[in-house]
Amino acid sequence: MSRSAPPAHPEPGSLNAATDSAWAVFWVFLRLGLTSFGGPVAHLGYFRDELVVRRRWLSEHSYADLVALCQFLPGPASSQVGMALGLMRAGWAGAAAAWLGFTLPSAVALALLGLGFSSWGAGMPAGLVQGLKVVAVAVVAQAVWGMARSLCASAGRAALMLAACALTLWQPGVAGQMVAMVLAGVVGWWVWGRGLGRVRAIAPAQPAGADDAWHIPHGHRTGLALLGLFAILLLALPWIAGQCATLSAGAFAVSVLDAFYRAGALVFGGGHVVLPLLQSAVVGPGWVSADAFLAGYGATQAVPGPLFTFAAFLGGAMAPGWAGAGLALLCTVGIFLPAFLLVAGALPLWAQLRQRPWARGVLAGVNTAVVGLLLAALYQPVATSALHSAADVVLAGMALAALLWWRLPPWVVVLVTALAAWGWYGFH
Repeated sequence: MSRSAPPAHPEPGSLNAATDSAWAVFWVFLRLGLTSFGGPVAHLGYFRDELVVRRRWLSEHSYADLVALCQFLPGPASSQVGMALGLMRAGWAGAAAAWLGFTLPSAVALALLGLGFSSWGAGMPAGLVQGLKVVAVAVVAQAVWGMARSLCASAGRAALMLAACALTLWQPGVAGQMVAMVLAGVVGWWVWGRGLGRVRAIAPAQPAGADDAWHIPHGHRTGLALLGLFAILLLALPWIAGQCATLSAGAFAVSVLDAFYRAGALVFGGGHVVLPLLQSAVVGPGWVSADAFLAGYGATQAVPGPLFTFAAFLGGAMAPGWAGAGLALLCTVGIFLPAFLLVAGALPLWAQLRQRPWARGVLAGVNTAVVGLLLAALYQPVATSALHSAADVVLAGMALAALLWWRLPPWVVVLVTALAAWGWYGFH
């Protein structure tokens, strides 16, 4: 069965309209970059609340399809989702604006911390950091609840979601996540993918005015070229670094770019997984001390935005003054560049593939597994690392109520919860 043509005049909230300027996209993601605490899983919850629920840039199913793609790709999944949304909303400039807005606050803060860490001290108060961790529990819980209601409405999907959650908890790490999504995709193909009508019959109704079409400003050839450039840089940068070392021309900068590009290109599972690669890359050769590395990683937990901006701290800690600022910029661009090349290259291929009947069945299963992965992450590591007392549980429950029932903006909930925890732990 062929897909019906998109409407001649799509709704303003549809990605198919793609009428926003890059400047408008920048301001949306700058606000997210200033308020999105809690790691990649929480970031996906913030994105969903702001861009799916509030702004209706895309439907729940399109968002889940995009999250599923970015979960399969190496690199920071939440940043890749943001880049893809900016690309589809305002073209190439929109992709740059989304990345810059989401990354800039934490990158600038961490670069400055790297440049002046020895004179700054330990950083944010412990109570304030604890409040930010607690509110992340509420944000992830809200995302799980909302996505489960939409994507796991039937008993079969709910069972598949719970199975994916159990498998991920039993086998933590990237391997368990990938196996859960692959198995769920096989189940989706077998149960729902052998006829488009069957998939539509079990899929929840789309919100009024929502359109599942993706507006992508480039085609397959450009996508394949971007994927080819990703592979070429991955293979060529080590050789170029070696040649520069022989010629003593810009060797250090190229070596730094190579190290951070490889870290961003070869890591599945988000920011925390990149730490061993970064530690061996910068501590081993003596670019950054072990104490500074650990202190910077701790400070990274206290700022909003993607964990990959830890690269900005490491670059700033490598040299003082303008040299350190330049290295901070180089490290940040280097670690995020492969993520952009991969998601921009894969989008046109994924956009066409997701329309095929068998692929829609696979996506039905994978999207269900994504909810299961979020549920598992809600327990471990989000809740287990944040909820240590009855006060933490009560505070997280109040934050969740503020998000679900009182409909307060997430940034308000983040600010109030963090200040409440700071005040509570300051007196106890």
